[in-house]
Amino acid sequence: MTQGAGQGPEMRTATLRDFRVPAYVQQPTAKRSGEPDGTGQAGEFRFVPPAEAADGDAETPEGYTPTQHDLPVIRRGDTLQVPVAQQPEDAEAEDEGHGPLYVVGDVHGYLDELLAALAAQGLTDAEGNWTAGNARLWFLGDFTDRGPDGIGVIDLVMRLSAQAAAAGGYCKALLGNHELLLLGARRFGDTPVNSGAGTATFQAAWLLNGGQKTDMERLQDHHLQWMARLDAMELEDGHLLTHSDTTAYLDYGDSIEAVNDTVRETLTRNDADECWDLFRKFTKRFAFRDESGPQAVRKLLDTFGGERIVHGHSPIPYLLGEVGSEDGEDGTGPTVTGPHIYAEGLAIAMDGGVTMAGKLLVQQLPLAG
Repeated sequence: MTQGAGQGPEMRTATLRDFRVPAYVQQPTAKRSGEPDGTGQAGEFRFVPPAEAADGDAETPEGYTPTQHDLPVIRRGDTLQVPVAQQPEDAEAEDEGHGPLYVVGDVHGYLDELLAALAAQGLTDAEGNWTAGNARLWFLGDFTDRGPDGIGVIDLVMRLSAQAAAAGGYCKALLGNHELLLLGARRFGDTPVNSGAGTATFQAAWLLNGGQKTDMERLQDHHLQWMARLDAMELEDGHLLTHSDTTAYLDYGDSIEAVNDTVRETLTRNDADECWDLFRKFTKRFAFRDESGPQAVRKLLDTFGGERIVHGHSPIPYLLGEVGSEDGEDGTGPTVTGPHIYAEGLAIAMDGGVTMAGKLLVQQLPLAG
């Protein structure tokens, strides 16, 4: 039986109102009608997204990450969504006795959609038990927030890890910015942190980013310990796996081992300001788009190894420019048929936008194209 399944509301939010990462700026001005502030109390402070802040990893005010109000719409000519053609099953990925390699994009609490996607790939049975033998499965992070059952998702991944290992395969996971957010909200709550742009708290940021109270109520010590030990990046069969499409990983080391060690040590020190800075950097996005994108990818690959980077974090619908109005007034959801290859074929985006009625992606690697 899936642990934690069936908890919380089952209805998916069809709009994009909750797709935001707050920046906090002290403002003496009154809050606009309907605009959220950082604490849920009008007039204390509000965040003001500058128009120029949506330029990938370009210079922006400290602590700021683009929200849905100013996320860039990328023209179809700038990126390419490709068919998810598979390589033959006897490809190089299955050397050394390993089975095929799969990756999972952002789940964000949508447990039922995850179970369906895993079963469709033959990785689990209808009850969510591992059936893939020596296959390898990597989750790219962001298990909670916005969706109805984030703790159920974590419980499933933890259980699949044990079942896969017993069958000769493995199921592993990367640290996403929403894991950092949940850890911070539990550890530091309303403790003010130095955001570089005013007053911020993990609790306020978690709520504004779709934090679910039922997840916080069900969060236990073993969940916290599991999240805090996750790797930030890994290399599999020439694929550099990360959560975020940012070059900020370079700030934490010049090797995969160094980055993972530095991130874990940061979380172990339990310093609110350090953890906030880590969250802020892992929330950056769009470093691989536009003309400078391939160069940014190559910088990561040259440092950490690999031939392609595979990431989640930035929803494909935004990259495709297929997002409707913020209120969903057009009545249509984004069209996502599979992973998104871009940056001259060097980057693969795996966040199918499940939180905006897109698709939860589970994909075998390598991809042709």
